[in-house]
Amino acid sequence: MKNNFISLFSGIFFGLGLAVSEMVNPARVIGFLDIKGNWDPTLAFFMGSALMITVPLFADTFSLPDKTRLDKKLIFGACLFGLGWGIAGLCPGPSIAALITLSPDVTIFVLAMLAGYWLATHAERLMSL
Repeated sequence: MKNNFISLFSGIFFGLGLAVSEMVNPARVIGFLDIKGNWDPTLAFFMGSALMITVPLFADTFSLPDKTRLDKKLIFGACLFGLGWGIAGLCPGPSIAALITLSPDVTIFVLAMLAGYWLATHAERLMSL
């Protein structure tokens, strides 16, 4: 029960941080990626502050991923994530938090993201047959 509360609080706190810092605004992300134009360093400060608070406060140790091998699935997924982030200015966490704005663009993005998750799950299952 304690872990569920901590997870819920962390998720709410993360979403609040995204909203207050305007990281749910795709223009912020696109402004960060536009290094030759009107560059906006806000995302770098947000990432830096998020990195500083990743110390293990509620765990005994800091856990690192067990998987160290780079495979095609990981590389393809990372490229797809980067393309989506660069084109739309949203990634999964901020897009869910941005649903509160009721923006049609955000809603379409989240629906497309969910459809992509569903397709990826079913495609992987079909390919393994």
